Amino acid sequence: MSNSNIQIFDTTLRDGEQVPGCKLNTEQKVVIAKQLENLGVDVIEAGFPVSSPGDFKSVEEISKIIKNATVCGLTRSVRNDIKVASEALKYAKRPRIHTGIGTSDSHIQFKFKSNREDILQRAYDAVKYAKTFVEDVEFYAEDAGRTDNDYLARVCEVAIKAGATVLNIPDTTGYCLPSEYGAKMKYLMENVKGIEKAILSCHCHNDLGLATANSIEGVINGARQIECTINGIGERAGNTALEEVVMILKQHPYLNLDTNINTQYLYGISQLVSDSMAIYTQPNKAIVGANAFAHSSGIHQDGVIKNRETYEIIDPKAVGVTESAIVLTARSGRAALAYRAKNIGYELTKLQLDDIYANFLNFADQKKEIDDADIHHIIETSKVYKEIISA
Repeated sequence: MSNSNIQIFDTTLRDGEQVPGCKLNTEQKVVIAKQLENLGVDVIEAGFPVSSPGDFKSVEEISKIIKNATVCGLTRSVRNDIKVASEALKYAKRPRIHTGIGTSDSHIQFKFKSNREDILQRAYDAVKYAKTFVEDVEFYAEDAGRTDNDYLARVCEVAIKAGATVLNIPDTTGYCLPSEYGAKMKYLMENVKGIEKAILSCHCHNDLGLATANSIEGVINGARQIECTINGIGERAGNTALEEVVMILKQHPYLNLDTNINTQYLYGISQLVSDSMAIYTQPNKAIVGANAFAHSSGIHQDGVIKNRETYEIIDPKAVGVTESAIVLTARSGRAALAYRAKNIGYELTKLQLDDIYANFLNFADQKKEIDDADIHHIIETSKVYKEIISA
């Protein structure tokens, strides 16, 4: 892997599916998995095989049909979890077992009622056992965001010694500030013996709205994999949004970091996941929201009509959106009205536009948004209609 290439690890089908009420069946998961591969993701985390017969079947069926991407199954640091995951992945061309354990003092004390030395041994044993089934083993240090850096480095060294190829450093509770998360990655890059043998991975949650920023800071400071979901769905406030990190890296080429994602498929797969899970995507969601390329302010509309880049840093077509939307409201100006009128066949002079615009504002004050039928009505009931159609 190039040092500038960031692997995209998609966990929509595992962490993303943990949204209450958004359970997918195997057939739906297979459809989404195929589209994830078309999108260009490097790793598809297909599920948690030991958790249910349905999850086992989904991982198994996805393993059969994916040709290029790595297929990954999640486990706890429990031998039976790992064995079951290996069975579910037996058809995968590129299987990966993702195993791990909590490493923060909170997890060690309250979740495991254990101690640091015991956790180190359990981490080693889990990776070593997983390694008997597959070559590619990813280790996660759950709640790494709140884990002391010195101890986290020791955990990483143990995992590498046992054969881990990827080290997942999750900000499980979404607590870290970007500067803190970036510094954590930098510390591990500089202080973990054998770090060159493994890839550091970002897995960030969005409890404080920082998942995307933390992931970007992570890769700037040495991580080479981002774990994310379509539309940022996931446990509690969600995960890092795939479409956001991919487009940030694409729009900031000076970072010298890029992905294998075909961005023109982003909007389509966003819609697929939203429809399949029956989960609403907020209109102002970055990149894929309904309003991401919509303009209703007169000043913004005028600027975009003259030159799209005035108010858009991304070409809508780059993410699979047909075009920018000029939305007519009471805040819209003459330029927007003329633009929309032209799109439905009316070439208006300045004087005609002035006359129609007054009627437009009166109409717009009564309605949230003006559609094409409304424009026809406004023009057809204007004083200058006959003049317009006779031109």
